[in-house]
Amino acid sequence: MIEVEIINMYIYELEFKVRDYECDLQGIVNNSVYQNYLEHTRHEYLLDNNVSFDLLHQQGVDAVVARIEMAFKTPLRSGDTFISKLYITKEGVKYVFHQAIFRKNDNKICLKAKVDTVVVINGKLAAAHPQLEELIALS
Repeated sequence: MIEVEIINMYIYELEFKVRDYECDLQGIVNNSVYQNYLEHTRHEYLLDNNVSFDLLHQQGVDAVVARIEMAFKTPLRSGDTFISKLYITKEGVKYVFHQAIFRKNDNKICLKAKVDTVVVINGKLAAAHPQLEELIALS
């Protein structure tokens, strides 16, 4: 179950605008598109903190999604501008990204998500990675 976060726990945000082709027949953003929004937010957060997926991969380090929980609250529609936010916690070997999407014009919550990721180094599950541990310390 996705727990309720305190709004000021979010440490990063990224603004998006819904594009027409992201919507389904009902005129709302297709549920699968939200995963793209969440992933792009995580990647931009890491890049903004000098963590490159490409460089890590070249070093034999891969951070991979192990599980995603998403709770859809309010649909986004074509042209809506929204803010994707996140913060990170550590649970055992998992780095957990707590993410939420808010419609910009009224700050209404559209989606809450919990994304469990793990680190694999040279094909083996790792308990931690120094660069990711630094991000936890910032949270």
